[in-house]
Amino acid sequence: MPMVTVSISPQQAAGIRAAVDNGGYASSSEVVREALRLWDTTRKLNEFRDDILDDGAPSGGRCVADMFADHEAERRRSA
Repeated sequence: MPMVTVSISPQQAAGIRAAVDNGGYASSSEVVREALRLWDTTRKLNEFRDDILDDGAPSGGRCVADMFADHEAERRRSA
């Protein structure tokens, strides 16, 4: 497995140590790998959400009140 060196804050290091000491993880590497998996999942979900909002939202991100106001204005113009 490739090795990477990173700098973290003392609080982050203490949190990693505590997670291992409490028995939740077998090693600090396991804690970091899970954190990276969660980060990657979050990043992918955010990209998916952005794609859905950009491509799939019929409202274009507008609220219902704005859509209703547009509908009413169009209805008045057509009458």
